[in-house]
Amino acid sequence: MRVLGIEGTAWCASAAIHDAETDDVFIESDAYEPDSGGIHPREAAEHMAETLPEVIDAALSYAEDTAGAGGIDAVAFSRGPGLGPCLRTVGTAARAVAGTLDVPLVGVNHMVAHLEIGRHRSGFEDPICLNASGANAHVLGYHDGRYRVLGETMDTGVGNAIDKFTRHVGWTHPGGPKVERAAADGEYVDLPYVVKGMDFSFSGIMSAAKDLYDEGVPVEDVCFSLQEHVFAMLTEVAERALSLTGNDQLVLGGGVGQNDRLREMLATMCAQRGVAFHAPEPRFLRDNAGMIAVLGARMLAAGDTVPISESAIDPNYRPDQVPVTWRGTTASSAGSANATEIAADTAETVPDAADAATDAATTAADASEDVTTRAATDRGDALDLRGAEAAVEIIDEATVRKRRRPKAYRHPTLDETLRRNRTTLEARLLNEARRAGVPTPLVHDVDVANAELTLQYVGTADLAERITPDRVREVGAHLARLHRAGFVHGDPTTRNVRVGESAPTLIDFGLGYHTGHVEDHAMDLHILEQSIRGTATDPDPLVSAAESGYAAVGETNVLDRLRTIEGRGRYR
Repeated sequence: MRVLGIEGTAWCASAAIHDAETDDVFIESDAYEPDSGGIHPREAAEHMAETLPEVIDAALSYAEDTAGAGGIDAVAFSRGPGLGPCLRTVGTAARAVAGTLDVPLVGVNHMVAHLEIGRHRSGFEDPICLNASGANAHVLGYHDGRYRVLGETMDTGVGNAIDKFTRHVGWTHPGGPKVERAAADGEYVDLPYVVKGMDFSFSGIMSAAKDLYDEGVPVEDVCFSLQEHVFAMLTEVAERALSLTGNDQLVLGGGVGQNDRLREMLATMCAQRGVAFHAPEPRFLRDNAGMIAVLGARMLAAGDTVPISESAIDPNYRPDQVPVTWRGTTASSAGSANATEIAADTAETVPDAADAATDAATTAADASEDVTTRAATDRGDALDLRGAEAAVEIIDEATVRKRRRPKAYRHPTLDETLRRNRTTLEARLLNEARRAGVPTPLVHDVDVANAELTLQYVGTADLAERITPDRVREVGAHLARLHRAGFVHGDPTTRNVRVGESAPTLIDFGLGYHTGHVEDHAMDLHILEQSIRGTATDPDPLVSAAESGYAAVGETNVLDRLRTIEGRGRYR
């Protein structure tokens, strides 16, 4: 089976031939480079119209030279998301070629293709995917026949955010490689660090970076610190997604994934965690038709084609809208892992993991081809449990010790600041929550220097493992009580609620903070609902229960703002 892929969502006109029998992928691309500023949609569309016929002709010539005329079984094209004028050019070209060759047409979601090329190249069965591209930044996990958005940017894509800074400096597009080069000579300066559950925001950090540059801070220092903060945020969110789902595989997608420092951070995190990590070679990370052709072949094999009359492009085509026909509907580890499996899979790794992390990071950062790292770790005692942030040692049936261990992927200054601040804040908010009538563990001792808390052992399982509408309704009411008391939990996922014989107990307030803003309160509820939608087989009744519980105690304007936030993710 051989498939012609056509890509042109924004800046790169690309065509490819994928031979499913040999796994050979030929790619011909022509990228648009603006004279100044960022991507101009009209100019990008003109570039697409001029160059797309040339790259398609090159791909078809390759197909003819290697297999003779008539060697194409289908045409796959980027249906969205992307810039409308560019997508329309791609769609028109794909329909024309498919009609001329009299072969089926396959409409591919560009962001799912970024994920699937990593899954294909790695051989992983069920990975979490971090997509870090120009217009996007999100974390995806597969569950029950679809890819679910576990976390995403709430304002701009990571590549676009970096480009905004470089335009301010006066550098041309694309800005990412220029930031990476300048960062090599930079030193650390403090910038905002914004992680909300598994969502993130880049607008504040980019404004702060511009201000530092305007104040005379060397551009090398600003670039170095931009990378250290932005990529640490992405890596932390990826680890949180791994923890939420109990998954042990991570793939990287998107053009920003070509950055050595980002790959190094992810490889280090995965090695410390005992998780397999794969970063495709750079030609499959940036926008390319190869990934479109590869996924197109899988969709064709599953019979997932589209009639020309129904092949309209969709500039807002989200990955969670795509029925995943080529994988079947078996639930992922997020839906099938039981409590014992979760405990064994999140046990703290042995100290040698630091050495494994160093080796893995070096491999990832130096690679010009596909990189797959697998950390060989001893899972140790199953009573030593680990979430995304901390290891929890069960001392006895009534007491646990929670320690935020150093994260080797983060800059030491940033890491120490986050661990100490979050430990102090968690202890304070746990006590304030109890005073507000919300069940939380008792705090027995606080060791800020070692980022360590000694806490009451509560519950017998996470809410994720024993989720019911009644329990979720209680959690919704708990969040409303926190908000009425003037603060947010910050990360109220189904892994941060413990359940047992009594009412659900909220744990892990490390991302919480004091606020009376309706926006922050609604974001807290959004994080809970997002974790439910990302892992539950039938999320709608559970989400409704969370909102009814909140409405019984909290302010109605929070639910109104929640609707606004839900429409704020990329391509909604």
